[in-house]
Amino acid sequence: MAKLPRLSKNKDGDVFADPERGPVMTARFAVALVLILGGIGWILYYYFGIRPTDGFGSLNSEGKPNQPGGPSFFADLEGKNYLIGFIALFLGLAISAHPKTPLGRGRGVVVGMLGCFIIGLVWICIFYIFLTGNDPKDIPIFNDLGQKNLFVGIGFMAVGFTFATRWE
Repeated sequence: MAKLPRLSKNKDGDVFADPERGPVMTARFAVALVLILGGIGWILYYYFGIRPTDGFGSLNSEGKPNQPGGPSFFADLEGKNYLIGFIALFLGLAISAHPKTPLGRGRGVVVGMLGCFIIGLVWICIFYIFLTGNDPKDIPIFNDLGQKNLFVGIGFMAVGFTFATRWE
């Protein structure tokens, strides 16, 4: 029966360390997590909290344009909020491909690589299946991005290639 490696205290006093693979939580991994979660949070906050319900340029019952909510600097950026959010997300994923992070070594590389490839492929497929044609469905975030959904899908695949360069 094979013995599973146990987390033990190493010579530096780090409790979260695998003796064969190194520490689980590093500063680089913490930065990657902050960027990933921050990017996702930025996109979701903009879509559900700032953006007018029917999108920018939509008219209310009185014929006046709907006004965005929340802080004005978010509203002034309009569609650039998606760019900021996705850049933070992709940068965080790329940073997590470093060998000093759990996703950058061992099986984590394969998980990160295949995960990014599959998410990118599914993103593009959802876009082509549901959002092209005469009657596009309202899928949150997808409906605002339009053809830029292709860049998002390809961006996930590009991050998958950064994981692929670490695969041994």
